[in-house]
Amino acid sequence: MKGLFYGGTLFATFLLTVLISRFLIPYLKSKKMGQKILEIGPRWHKNKEGTPTMGGLSFVFASFLVLLVVVPLGYALDFLSDIKGLLLVYGYALLNCLIGVIDDRTKFKKGKNEGLTPPQKYFLQLFVACLFLFVGIYLNVIPGGANDALYIPFFGYRYWLSNTGFRIFYYALCLVLLTGMVNAVNLTDGIDGLASSVTLVVGLFYAILCAFLMENNSVLLLSAALTGGCAGFLVYNFYPARVFMGDTGSLFLGGLVVGLAFLAKNPFVVLFCGLIYILETLSVILQVGYFKLTHGKRLFKMSPIHHHFEKCGWSEVKIVSVFSALTVLFAFAGLCGSGLF
Repeated sequence: MKGLFYGGTLFATFLLTVLISRFLIPYLKSKKMGQKILEIGPRWHKNKEGTPTMGGLSFVFASFLVLLVVVPLGYALDFLSDIKGLLLVYGYALLNCLIGVIDDRTKFKKGKNEGLTPPQKYFLQLFVACLFLFVGIYLNVIPGGANDALYIPFFGYRYWLSNTGFRIFYYALCLVLLTGMVNAVNLTDGIDGLASSVTLVVGLFYAILCAFLMENNSVLLLSAALTGGCAGFLVYNFYPARVFMGDTGSLFLGGLVVGLAFLAKNPFVVLFCGLIYILETLSVILQVGYFKLTHGKRLFKMSPIHHHFEKCGWSEVKIVSVFSALTVLFAFAGLCGSGLF
């Protein structure tokens, strides 16, 4: 019965995402909400100019409608153990989605691929992350209290949070992790189907982690919705993409990806399952740093690193396939570090 419940959540989110996308794409086209392509990008990306963006609204709406039905049902059937945590993580994802909506709308108003300024965006993300951390610790649904055990992959539970100095360091680290991972998922969304494919694998990882290692079925439910939404979006987002998720979708996915790690009481496991996102971000940091140090030389042909491989002659499908396969390996390492093997 439980398997049917969670499987049904995944399938319903998948189906609803496909259906909503079918109507959303023409609507976005009619409103001329098309993607602007930067001149510094690969020249062959210019033919993507005008592809509808903000398509991530499809899986946002789909997951919201499905959860609106299955959460009360799961509570009635005693399938959900932590509704407060579920609402916290989903609310965090929605607030990040709202930042993405503001950013995307600002781009349309300006008529170019420049939305909120980096300081504006980071301030909003930091505020939302602080809110998530404060409420989560107050409700005791994420680790952070003085008496909480902190799970460290490959090392098990540690009671370091009892130390005030370490606890303050941990809070700062959590804010970096929360805001950094949300932006990392956003950076990964640079070619057709990449962010949605990698995040689909991450969603399956959380589902397996929950099914075999923990009792928090709220993680399993959100993972099912995340996986179903990404799979449904891929129907229209895989190469050649008919729609892009925009910051609206990528920031929402980033919020879910990192929020689920906290809800699973294993926040640092996201460093394994989300390693592709991190490598994408590191490639940008290294590129900028190297460019400044060498006065104009580049470490990669272009960053984020998926564009480097594009300029090396890899097709978008090959990049998505390789990055997704690597995510499977990284996720397996995360499962090993969490004690499954």
